[in-house]
Amino acid sequence: MTGVCRARERGETQGFMKVRVDAETKKILGAAILGIGGDEVVHSVLEVMYADAPYTVIQRAVHIHPTVTELIPTLLADLKPLN
Repeated sequence: MTGVCRARERGETQGFMKVRVDAETKKILGAAILGIGGDEVVHSVLEVMYADAPYTVIQRAVHIHPTVTELIPTLLADLKPLN
């Protein structure tokens, strides 16, 4: 959460965001969000999941600043395969 402007602005940088994506379909399988504004991010992720769209839809979207959701493109750009 230290990379989230809204969290830094409020002095509440504890927490994390994780997203699980299927490598083949590029669909979001789930997410774990703990921290300030997590409810905001959950709704953004859920909308993509309900639309059955690939994660790239939300990764390429323009998010309002400063919000917690604006970190999603950075988060999704750093996806790594699970070992």
